[in-house]
Amino acid sequence: MLVLVAPGQGAQKPGFLTPWLDLPGVTERLTWWSAVSGLDLIHYGTKADEEEIRDTAVAQPLLVAAALASAQALFSEGAEEFQGSLGATAGHSVGELAAAAFAGVLTAETAMVLVRRRGLAMAEAAAQAETGMAAVLGGEQEDVVAHLTKLGLTPANVNGAGQIVAAGTAEQLAALAEDKPEGVRRVVPLKVAGAFHTDHMAPAVSALETLIAGAPVADPRIPYVSNRDGQVVTSGAEVAQRLVAQVSNPVRWDLCMETFQQLGATAIIEVAPGGTLVGIAKRALPGVKTLALKTPDDLEAARALIAEHAVPVADTPAE
Repeated sequence: MLVLVAPGQGAQKPGFLTPWLDLPGVTERLTWWSAVSGLDLIHYGTKADEEEIRDTAVAQPLLVAAALASAQALFSEGAEEFQGSLGATAGHSVGELAAAAFAGVLTAETAMVLVRRRGLAMAEAAAQAETGMAAVLGGEQEDVVAHLTKLGLTPANVNGAGQIVAAGTAEQLAALAEDKPEGVRRVVPLKVAGAFHTDHMAPAVSALETLIAGAPVADPRIPYVSNRDGQVVTSGAEVAQRLVAQVSNPVRWDLCMETFQQLGATAIIEVAPGGTLVGIAKRALPGVKTLALKTPDDLEAARALIAEHAVPVADTPAE
């Protein structure tokens, strides 16, 4: 059983879209999505420097566009090939918008409109106070969470495999660096602009609630696994509601991976710019084959993995 996943903020690197533009149709799609989102995705994905693409309002649309473009390159036959191949899909944080498009809940255009507004709203919320995030590597999950709570920090991403991302004010993160939880190997500051998935993002939730109310949505065509609790969500309206609420709530990627395992996952492909989620899966899901789409050179191996692990046609649900 094959799971397709999309990465979250921080996965972007300068110039990472450049090799994808050599594929037929990618430049045209990115040009269209640039018009839809009001952001020059080709410029930011090929010429912008690290500081420019760190901007939340830029990084989020760029990541969703990359996820959609690389997935469309991988599944060149379109939606029917998705349905006939995938056993489930999920995205980490902003990657949930790409996953919602993979599942047929959102169109690509709707996803790009929403992610542009999401990025702007979260950047505006982050500007209200000096906040940030740091990866806490190692330690027992319960001990780490208790220690973060004591310092006033939020375990904003519980990623599994010994990785929790703490979020809060600059002062709280400085205290964490000086007073690490027992058993923690390292605390690594992340290149993000704010304390995402915490109460600091409440203003962004309000802005998105107004927008999502008019967005066209459909029920998922393949199992969609939610960051909130790792549950499979079968209602498009509920997926949309969760996409908004998740902005200020912790990402439970550990629970998503537990669900992949329960569903019988045998392989995971991470769309561009892949690497982060596959790295976590290698530690948390031994025995599950993984592949990250970093450049078009990875497409051949990904297609071979699909051929080996795709859901058999006889097993796909009838419409």
